[in-house]
Amino acid sequence: MAVRIYKPAKTAMQSGQGRTRDWILEYEPAAPRQIDPLMGWTSSTDTRQQVTLAFESKEEAIQYATRNGLAYTVIEPTPRKPLRKAYADNFKFGRPDNWTH
Repeated sequence: MAVRIYKPAKTAMQSGQGRTRDWILEYEPAAPRQIDPLMGWTSSTDTRQQVTLAFESKEEAIQYATRNGLAYTVIEPTPRKPLRKAYADNFKFGRPDNWTH
């Protein structure tokens, strides 16, 4: 069985860093998903896809995977590059975007 170890990115609806500090261990899908012919819902016979484990560090997640004999893939997070903006930049002369109001 293969697992993925990664640090989740923040969602587009978040402004803070909530739920992005832990490392997540997820099982890779073992069976493909099927579409129910009657309702059109997506289903799967693989129940391990529902299991996600959270760890405080990458090393703890790797130790868990090796202790349980799981082949793992570590996906390193990409660092954030926050854009520093000032509200006054919306009104400055020679701004690159057109004023829309």
